[in-house]
Amino acid sequence: MSALHAARAADAAAPAVRCRELTKSFTGAGATVHALRGIDLDVPRGGMTMLVGPSGCGKTTLISVIAGILTPDGGECVVLGTELSTLHGQRLLDFRGRSIGFIFQQFHLVPTLTVIENVTIPLIINGTPSPRARAAAAEIIAEVGLGDRGRELPGVLSGGEQQRVAIARALVHSPALVVCDEPTSALDHESGQMIMALLRRFVSLRQATIIIVTHDDRILPFADRIARMDDGRIVGIDTEATAGGQR
Repeated sequence: MSALHAARAADAAAPAVRCRELTKSFTGAGATVHALRGIDLDVPRGGMTMLVGPSGCGKTTLISVIAGILTPDGGECVVLGTELSTLHGQRLLDFRGRSIGFIFQQFHLVPTLTVIENVTIPLIINGTPSPRARAAAAEIIAEVGLGDRGRELPGVLSGGEQQRVAIARALVHSPALVVCDEPTSALDHESGQMIMALLRRFVSLRQATIIIVTHDDRILPFADRIARMDDGRIVGIDTEATAGGQR
């Protein structure tokens, strides 16, 4: 095996996310909250990992560090082979824009833009010409089952439909990593299951890595791995044999 092939094989085998001794604290009102207390976590490439645990245990803080939204106080966070502490300013913004998609509990759609215009946002930010951006957006909108709703405003859509638009926006630029914070908690059971099936399909078709923070036990069977958190620490990992990995 050549050195180049060996390097590529090593990159493919490396986890999508590698956290070592991550710490993060917040101070306010005369008190300090230790949100992350020495987190060690590997997230394999090309699967769905869920973070579960009680409210306030640090789940959202952890994915915010992984996504480059928050800077840890200490430790190391390597995402897709890049140590985030080496990225600053525009370089960090560019990395996030190219490599990471975001899905939130609240859909964060721009109410004055049509469905297709909302979905083009990541592509436009990344410099994709408008005609190509609209074509790519139309394609993925059709994939999430909303091909006939592209010219409508978000306000006329149901909650499940708005979340599908948010998913299309998160996936349109084919990010290698997708970070989701409670993507189904505002949805009914049927809509939540549909959303998870869409995400599972994206994992299968594009070999993406998805990390989901959730309190929704109904979606746990979709996970390949479940990382359990408590008091700012990882306290257990369930692998596919116990997590479910529902296809």
